Amino acid sequence: MRISHARLAPVVAVATTLAAAVVVTPLVAGPAAAAQGCQVDYLPNVWPGGFTATVRVAPGDTAVNGWTVTWTYPGDQRITGAWNAVVSQSGATVTARNATWNGSVPAGGATEFGVQGTVGASAPAPTAFALNGVPCNGAPPSPTTSPTTSPTVSPSPTVSPSPTVSPSPTISPSPTNSPSPTISPSPTGPPPAGCAGAVLCDGFENQTGTAPAGDWSVVHPDCSGTGTATVDTATVHSGTRSVRVNGGGNYCNHVFIRANRDLSGVGAVRYGRLWVRHSTALPADHVTLLAMNDAADGNRDLRMGGQNGAMQWNRSSDDATLPEQSPAGVALSVPLPTGRWSCLEFMVDGGTGQLRTWLDGAAITGLTADGVPTHDIDGQWYGRTWRPALTDLKLGWESYGGASDTLWFDDVALGSSRIGC
Repeated sequence: MRISHARLAPVVAVATTLAAAVVVTPLVAGPAAAAQGCQVDYLPNVWPGGFTATVRVAPGDTAVNGWTVTWTYPGDQRITGAWNAVVSQSGATVTARNATWNGSVPAGGATEFGVQGTVGASAPAPTAFALNGVPCNGAPPSPTTSPTTSPTVSPSPTVSPSPTVSPSPTISPSPTNSPSPTISPSPTGPPPAGCAGAVLCDGFENQTGTAPAGDWSVVHPDCSGTGTATVDTATVHSGTRSVRVNGGGNYCNHVFIRANRDLSGVGAVRYGRLWVRHSTALPADHVTLLAMNDAADGNRDLRMGGQNGAMQWNRSSDDATLPEQSPAGVALSVPLPTGRWSCLEFMVDGGTGQLRTWLDGAAITGLTADGVPTHDIDGQWYGRTWRPALTDLKLGWESYGGASDTLWFDDVALGSSRIGC
């Protein structure tokens, strides 16, 4: 019997406080000016009573070393948290300042941050985007500059070419923007638009019984308890079916569905996408909801789940976690929202030993391993050479303490390029 725990003192109280507020510190240096060709893309995911949004900032043809982005909400949106930026709100005006690690953006480049919040009756798109005080997205310059322009040059040369300077044509194919067409509907809206040639693409619509079969098998790693996996028609992300997992607390209640497809065609770089919904917040104890066998690591699993109230990756061979389970590390992750469908994406590159994770299209800093050890984030992860060779895909529930949960999975895809939400 194999029992694995991330044996680090729970820091859930600290991590929850840090994650709910904004915990990163902006650069001390003041923000540099931005070009009038700057572009700010705001990609929302709205559901009744709440929302998240990915904000992509591109300075245009002038690099910035330190940035401040502002916008105005015409509706009743209220920011309650953020990641990858320091965000505050005064009335309808939102101000976001860079974190310590993403303040420098080269000309033609871009960076991303995310916000979450509440919404009442309406959530119209925000307006008046500006970068370091300069209007973006083709907006005209501030009227305070007009007196300096002579009447003979009233169509200011710096304004008229802005549509050609705007980086939007280069943003649309960007991998980080690929989910944008499907973020705008609510989680109960239409299904995702295909799987872009993925090796595995399954919404469980071909399931005919109550027990997952055919392309999926129900498995109980190590021992069998009360955990169950069934086909559900009452709670779905799209179509008419999903898979419901009733995950119990304590070790032997592990239960998963494992893909029976031949996944060898995915290759060394593996992108995954799944929609997941669950009913109970991630606990302080270590839990797992996704696992993949690693043939290069003694056939032990690479696992995605949570600890200390936030999402994490865990390597079962040595119990390393990403991020590290310190207050600073946990604060760079995010909780998995309850009571609604969330889009989880991941990328694992076996050739370089890198890993990335997205929630509802927004990159999660704490769940990113970029190949360079960073204290409190992936320093423990790179305590040894890691070159995974993943062979399967399992979705379900493992609890290494007393935590239980009910989860639903739908619209699962796996391929060699990013699939999107």
